[in-house]
Amino acid sequence: MNHLKLSTSLFFLLFSLLILNAQNGHNVWLQNKKAKTVNVVSSKESPTLNIAKNELNQGWLGTDGATITLTVKRNKSLKQDGFILNENGITANTDLGILYGTFELLRRQQTGESTSNALSIPSYDQRILNHWDNPNGSIERGYAGNSLFWRYGKDSLTVTDSDIKLWQEYARINASVGINGSVLNNVNASPMILTSGYLQRVKAINDVLRPYGIKTFLSIKFSSPSLIGGLETSDPLDKNVIKWWRDKVKEIYTLIPDFGGFLVKASSEGQPGPQDYGRSHADGANMLADALKPYNGIVMWRAFVYSPTDEDRAKQAYTEFAPLDGEFRDNVIIQVKNGPIDFQPREPFSPLFGALKETAIMPELQITQEYLGHSTHLAYLAPMWKEFLESDTYQEGEGSTVAKTTDGSLFDQKLTAIAGVANTGLDDNWTGHTFAQSNWYAFGRLAWNHELTSEQIADEWLKLTFGPFSLENKNYDVDFDEQAWNTNFLNPVKQMMLDSREAIVDYMMPLGLHHIFSPNAHYGPGPWYGPARARKDWTSLYYHQADSLGIGFDRTPTGSNATIQYEEPLRSQFNNIETCPEDVLLWFHHVPWDYKMKSGKTLWEELCYHYDTGVHKVRTFQTIWDKAKPYVDHERFYEVQTKLRRQARNAIVWKDACLLYFQEFSNTPIPYDIERPLHNLEDLKISTMKRPLDYNN
Repeated sequence: MNHLKLSTSLFFLLFSLLILNAQNGHNVWLQNKKAKTVNVVSSKESPTLNIAKNELNQGWLGTDGATITLTVKRNKSLKQDGFILNENGITANTDLGILYGTFELLRRQQTGESTSNALSIPSYDQRILNHWDNPNGSIERGYAGNSLFWRYGKDSLTVTDSDIKLWQEYARINASVGINGSVLNNVNASPMILTSGYLQRVKAINDVLRPYGIKTFLSIKFSSPSLIGGLETSDPLDKNVIKWWRDKVKEIYTLIPDFGGFLVKASSEGQPGPQDYGRSHADGANMLADALKPYNGIVMWRAFVYSPTDEDRAKQAYTEFAPLDGEFRDNVIIQVKNGPIDFQPREPFSPLFGALKETAIMPELQITQEYLGHSTHLAYLAPMWKEFLESDTYQEGEGSTVAKTTDGSLFDQKLTAIAGVANTGLDDNWTGHTFAQSNWYAFGRLAWNHELTSEQIADEWLKLTFGPFSLENKNYDVDFDEQAWNTNFLNPVKQMMLDSREAIVDYMMPLGLHHIFSPNAHYGPGPWYGPARARKDWTSLYYHQADSLGIGFDRTPTGSNATIQYEEPLRSQFNNIETCPEDVLLWFHHVPWDYKMKSGKTLWEELCYHYDTGVHKVRTFQTIWDKAKPYVDHERFYEVQTKLRRQARNAIVWKDACLLYFQEFSNTPIPYDIERPLHNLEDLKISTMKRPLDYNN
């Protein structure tokens, strides 16, 4: 009996140790650390400064017993919440600047960067996560569980201790990378979000987020006055509608004095908007802006608009918004997706960037991988975002990058902002995939400093997430050796991250192909999708336009003439098939199958080799990760390994589906040094119409 008790006790002891050593990713890049002692001195007190002091005490890795002084005073060299690090402490204009400086100091201690005489100023004033969360707790394009903010059921509006703890953890993660705003609900908004019960919950969320410097915003349904306000119309020029919105805004600010403002999706994808009443986007945005102005609130008005017309969908945002330049209030900012279609694996930048010279404009990026394999595929997106931000618009001559057209350095913008569509949910690791956390991190870092490189950000994230300073990373299968860790883990895994987005482009939609997904959840391939009953711009056939002559969408003057929306010399470059960059060739041209590419291969051959390259690249990712096993805790290692296996199988499905389908038009053999297809086309047409999870089996 005593022996049984001893065995049982030993079992539970070992089990407890295993649980303590388990790493489910919940702490993201803010791992628990064995901190040294530090003496933190501050001349003032506030909830935000108290957070900064606590972070320093829990994470200090500098000289044991050092004294760090937190100084809040006006410094002309600093903008808003920027900060200066020096040997003795942190100086900032605001308490939030001190908090951001604290996280920067602790990060540098872990990554080995210098912590002295460093000045840091944010590139954008507003650095916002857009959550597409619904009041019932579901998330549109969410792949990591249900909403952090909303839930379904009779107690859905009750705030619990676990809610508060989760919101605090979320706020801390965001503050650590400089994110300072959260839109709490879906752009396809429910009018219920503006009712009393939901606003009380918004207040509770805001109260938790406030000390971390995060303002709350709400997406609104434009027709709310008639849907929940009892009015007969939602016409933005109707005096009763104007009064309704002013009263609603006053109600919100009475509850939440530091509320940020509204995000609006209007006159798009069937959502109501000012055009329903013969009004313009400026009429709708300005009406809301006027209501928010007394409270310093802002309107983020989305330019993602398109209608079922014969016009090229890629042209519609520019067509509707460019003529309105200069007509918006100064507390309106136009939110524009990075490309002219819809968060595709690769798009040219939207021509609205730079074209709106008298109107504040902000980029909208997608962190959640709606078109990049959801939470199954490894896709580090910093290279994609850098490609976009560094694209030259030529609007004010050479060097007029997208970043400069949006950060206030090229045009006189009162508001500067950048948004990322969030990938956070109730999964233990927040994002559904360990490496998807890197995109949350990368968005925050680029929003704070868009001059950082993709490699630098990946290096930081890996060191913080898997590095030797973390208590939770002490369960290595080998004794830790920095040189070995750099050689066998850091460098190869970092390269895997840097290569991952291009690999996805290769096995999904190379050479400028776009939007050829299965209609079910935007996950698997569906280049054949084009039922007669569907809107043509909701079909794959509309975008690839493959026929016996070639493939691609002609957007030159012989086609839709979308290139006219770009400034010279880009317009001429895109119009000429010989000078158009090959990575967007099929975006702008309908190219013959036998067209000779720069490699000397025909277009068909080039397409085949890109698909094959993508498949093989994912297989190298599997090898890299398997070799990294000794340096990664078991739970996260097997989670990533399992998903890489699924990704490799998915890549083969994409390759086989696209090559077998397009071969019906090219009528040319797949090059014989490329691995033969493993699937039959008819089988793929059936299987890829199933729900996404079926692709993983």
